Amino acid sequence: MTPREAPTRSAEPPQQNRSTRPRGVELPTTTWQDWSCTVRLVVTDPDALLPAATDLRAMMRRVDVASSRFRPDSELSRANAHAGRPVVVSRTLVDLVATALGEAAWSGGAVDPTLGHDLVHLGYDRDIFLVRDDPGDVGPRSAHRPRWEDVRLDGATGLLTVPAGCALDLGASAKAQTADRAAAELHGRYGCDVLVELGGDLAIGGSKDDWQILVAERAGDPGQQVTLGAGGLATSTTTIRRWQRGGREISHILDPATGSPVSGPWRTVTVAAPSATRANTCSTGAIVHGVDAIDWLEDAHVAARLVDREGRVVTTGGWPS
Repeated sequence: MTPREAPTRSAEPPQQNRSTRPRGVELPTTTWQDWSCTVRLVVTDPDALLPAATDLRAMMRRVDVASSRFRPDSELSRANAHAGRPVVVSRTLVDLVATALGEAAWSGGAVDPTLGHDLVHLGYDRDIFLVRDDPGDVGPRSAHRPRWEDVRLDGATGLLTVPAGCALDLGASAKAQTADRAAAELHGRYGCDVLVELGGDLAIGGSKDDWQILVAERAGDPGQQVTLGAGGLATSTTTIRRWQRGGREISHILDPATGSPVSGPWRTVTVAAPSATRANTCSTGAIVHGVDAIDWLEDAHVAARLVDREGRVVTTGGWPS
C-alpha cells in the first residue's frame, strides 16, 4: 500500500503521535487495537466516552468492509478484481475514493491511490504483520500502468471503475479521513470536545485549543510535545512497516513515478494541517518529494517537522521550536 495501509485488524506497530493529558487534567480516554494500530479516543465528557467509542468502532467496521485491501470480501477488493468494468459501490466507498482522488490531484500525484499492484509486486499483499522477508528478486515493474487520473467514479450512481491493469489502495487517505469524520461526528453527536487518533493520524472535534500531543518517531522514543487546537496531525515514516525482498530493504512508502520505495533524505515527516486527511497527504508527499519537500510544504502553508536519515530535525511553516 502507499504510505498508510488500508484498514485491517492486527496487533500494534510502533506509533508516532501520542496524545497526553493536557496540563495535568485527567480526560476520559480509551484505547484499543484495530487496523494494525492503536486507536485512541479522548473526550471531555465522561458520560460520552462509552457511547462515542461504540460509535467509533461501528464507523471503523463500515470503512473496513468498504475499503480494506486485505479483505477478499471488501468492496474495494471486488472493484479491484473487476478492474476495467464499472462496479456499484456504497456511499462509504464513494466518499473514500473521491477523497483519495482529490488528495492525489491536490498533491500533483505525489500521493497516488493506484499503487496496489506495485505494493503486491513488492510483497505487501497481506497485513503488515504477516509479510515475510523473501530472498527472491522482485523483478522489473511494468513500464506502463494507469494512474489516479484514469480512475472513473460516478458519485451520483455509485459506479466505480478501476482501470484495467490497476488496483486501488486507499491507505494514504482512508485512515486519516475516518479520524476526521469521527472527530466531527462525535463532537456533533455528544456536544463535547473529541480527539480521535488512528495510528499516526489524529483529528480534533470541538473548540478545545490546548490538546497536548507528543510527537515521536516511535512509541517510547524521546519526542516533542506540541499544542494542537484545531484540525489534524499526521506522521509518515519509513522507519516502520519494512521488510526484505531479494536482499533489499523495502519501505511501504512508494514513489508513484517509479513504483519503488522512496529513497530521499527524509525518514519521518509530521505535519499539522486543517484536517488529518490533508496532514497525511502532506506528510506522505513530503517524503516522496525528497529534496524539494521543504519548498513544497511551505507552498502548502502547513507546519511540519522533518527528520532526515541521520536523525537531524528540520522544521518549517511555524512549527513550534
